[in-house]
Amino acid sequence: MPKERPLWRGLAFRLCLLSAALFLCLQLGMRRSWCTEEKPRPAAAAAAAAAGRAPPPARGTEQHPVAATGRRRVTYVRSGRRGSAGPGCCPLQPPGGLRRKTVKWHIELQPWASPTPSLDNEALRFLKYISTSQISCEHMNLNSLRGYSETAKKPWSVCLDERFSLIHRIRSKQCRLYSLGLGNDDNQFETSMANSGCEVHRFDPSIKSAHIQEGQHLWYHRLSIDWRDPNPAIAAHKLHSNTKKLGTILNEFGHQKIDVLKADVESAEWKILENLILEDVVGQIGQLVFEVHVHWPGFEVSGNDSTVVRYWYSLLRELELKDFRLFHTYKDLSKPQMFLKKEAFNASSCYTLSWVNTRWK
Repeated sequence: MPKERPLWRGLAFRLCLLSAALFLCLQLGMRRSWCTEEKPRPAAAAAAAAAGRAPPPARGTEQHPVAATGRRRVTYVRSGRRGSAGPGCCPLQPPGGLRRKTVKWHIELQPWASPTPSLDNEALRFLKYISTSQISCEHMNLNSLRGYSETAKKPWSVCLDERFSLIHRIRSKQCRLYSLGLGNDDNQFETSMANSGCEVHRFDPSIKSAHIQEGQHLWYHRLSIDWRDPNPAIAAHKLHSNTKKLGTILNEFGHQKIDVLKADVESAEWKILENLILEDVVGQIGQLVFEVHVHWPGFEVSGNDSTVVRYWYSLLRELELKDFRLFHTYKDLSKPQMFLKKEAFNASSCYTLSWVNTRWK
């Protein structure tokens, strides 16, 4: 006689089937309700979708522009009485026009001059480097330019050989000169270049007005070029609101290139030069004419004496890697014969160095 199955097993099986059926019904009902709750797109969104554009944002929402790399570029824009730079000079560009550049965080230091680091070896290598021309230039003065005067106080030499573009851009009235200074009254070089037809911008924080135009081609700007932009969120930086990086000035003025950059910034040249290299602004410059000071490390340059000289040398070698060649060097014997506060190495405390970008077009 067959064994009878327990009654509770049959009831459990029926309950399982009933539960599965109820679960399927609930899922179908919820999906149908979701579909009926979707609203039709407005006409503007439908038109945008048909045209292949993104639909406009809904009211009350914010859009944040995102760069192609997925990271937003934050630009600090200071408000206040800035004034225009004068007709035809350099209208300020909107922040959206800023160009992205590859930024390095530090320069590559050159190997030590000797197996055991020493000031003597570093100094001798550095002084030999800045005293030796790397490329010849036959025409380095402005005697041929209209308005030039021999009363210039310093030998600001530019290379005017035919193989480089500066002389051709001067003749075609297309050259541009930026001059960085700190209250220096010697502006004969800038005046001569302006008289030759170059567009000249002199940056000096000591002038009274924000922008002054003298003649047709010469502008003065109450701005100081630095190696960093002031952060408006830091109260101490508000004292330097007229201080900007050269790359920032180029972006705001809408200038793509500088044919000549002249700098006499009283020991700030090392950090400014470092910034130009790290942000690759130096590639936008045709010729550099810098007065460099070696009687002390310079602003925000730290380390012992041998480390400082190695850093100076490494900066200049970075210029060489960027295709700049030293064509003129001038040792100012009217200045104290000091090198890092020492009367040694037969060095002047001040040199004027001129480089040409051999790839400049």
